[in-house]
Formats: sequence, C-alpha cells, structure tokens
Amino acid sequence: MEETTTPDGETLYVSRQDGERGSKGPFFVVYRSPERERRYGYYCGHCETLDTAMDTMGRIKCNQCENLRKATEWDAAHE
Repeated sequence: MEETTTPDGETLYVSRQDGERGSKGPFFVVYRSPERERRYGYYCGHCETLDTAMDTMGRIKCNQCENLRKATEWDAAHE
C-alpha cells in the first residue's frame, strides 16, 4: 500500500488493488491503517487527490478534476 498525507498531516494508506472505474481514471480505496481495518474514503487516480465525495446512490466524484463514477444504485423517482 502507498502512503499519502491529508492537509491536516494524517497518514493514510492507498490500496491500488482496490479500485473503482471513473470517467477519467480509477478511484482507489483509502484506509486509516495499513491493516485495512478502517476505511477513510477514495483517492482519485486521475489527479491524485483525496478531495472526493460519495452520494447516497454510490456515485463518487472528485472535487478537483470532476472524475466521476456512475451511481451503483438507481431509482426512477430521481429522474
């Protein structure tokens, strides 16, 4: 696993084996420990940032480069 640091100085661990396909590049799973006990979020493989967000339907978006993973949940009521 690869180490990265938050702006607050917290060390996190990026798993390049655990990923999701995005529109511009993959999103990699980020953990708080190298043992993968607590998940932190996602790391954008396109612009290499932790500034990502996930909504309730499973869509992941990078707030820097707008890399996007489509929703895993779909509800016609949201159309």
